[in-house]
Amino acid sequence: MDRLASVERHLRAADPHALLDALRTVLTDLYGSLAVDLLMADYAMTILQPVGTLPHTAEPVSAHTGAPGRAFGAQQPYSCAGSFPASVTAHLPVTVRGDRLGVLCVTLAEERYDADVLAELTDVAEALGHQIVVAERDTDLYLQARRAERLTLAAEIQWGLLPGRSCARAEYELGAQLEPAYAIHGDNFDWSTSDDHLTLALTNGMGEGIDAALLTSLAINALRNARRAGLSLTDQACMADQAIYGQHRGALHVSVLLLRFHLPSGNVEIVDAGSPQVWRLRAGTVEPVKLDPQLPLGMFEDSVYTVQPWQVLPGDRLLFVSDGVYDVASPAGERYSEQALARAIQSTRLLPPPQVPRAVLHELAGHRGEVMAEDDAMIVCLDWHGRPEKA
Repeated sequence: MDRLASVERHLRAADPHALLDALRTVLTDLYGSLAVDLLMADYAMTILQPVGTLPHTAEPVSAHTGAPGRAFGAQQPYSCAGSFPASVTAHLPVTVRGDRLGVLCVTLAEERYDADVLAELTDVAEALGHQIVVAERDTDLYLQARRAERLTLAAEIQWGLLPGRSCARAEYELGAQLEPAYAIHGDNFDWSTSDDHLTLALTNGMGEGIDAALLTSLAINALRNARRAGLSLTDQACMADQAIYGQHRGALHVSVLLLRFHLPSGNVEIVDAGSPQVWRLRAGTVEPVKLDPQLPLGMFEDSVYTVQPWQVLPGDRLLFVSDGVYDVASPAGERYSEQALARAIQSTRLLPPPQVPRAVLHELAGHRGEVMAEDDAMIVCLDWHGRPEKA
């Protein structure tokens, strides 16, 4: 049995909370590892927190600087001198289908480290990521390790709805972020992919706190229920609209942008129901995308929704932003303008999609200054590659 297969077997056999202990044992046996540590990215994507027997048993490190931050940001292994004499520490991104979970740090004696070992350990980190995703059904350990502070109850509801914060396929790459990460209210995003389609939903429930989170939860689950029943995009909107109206009788509503991308062609169906804004970067030019607005979900009993056709081209970058981005005011009362947002999109054009939302939100925080955010903010970035031609 090769070493990777042995590692995977030990991880599968481990208790959900004991993946790291099992990994330490098997890497010591197979590679003579001197230290094995797992760092999880926090909700704000600013720090990497060590996983231990209890959360926060060691100091966090930056998700942007230092050896672990370099591996996390570049999504490439990075090796440096270890803390033991004549040792090397390999920092390995822990990522599942494009969703960045954290970094695995493995320290080996120099004589036991080479390029082949690094390649094997990179596969080990990927296998660990898949096991963490499965284990999170049965333990809170890895979710606790992502928290630099306690989430509000509304934020707990919102983060629990998310499919992830990034994903990637040959046809596209997605990255998304919610802010303030530990006190998010009504903004949310959802996606689902199949052989030939990507469905993307961006929502903003009205209100604040628990009320907004519960409203958004109802909308997301109604949309998922309709989508999983195989309904068209317009029927998904109608079903969610009826569910929200049936519960609140028009007193509350949800702004939603629904998109269904046809992966082979780049054709897109869009339902703009009081949506977040859409911006496109194409061939170096940034511009807002004008859509046909329709009623938010839940306003009236018999709302009818129609699809707007659209097209994306390979090389396009799309940015979806909620009103918590473009309505932010500076201490002097100046709104974050479309020009400022366009500049932020241009300045982040070389970053991969998972890093773009965090970078734009950092610029937004600089505009806001020390003033407390009045609303939560959502940014989703999508790079469209198109389906590769078969050889």
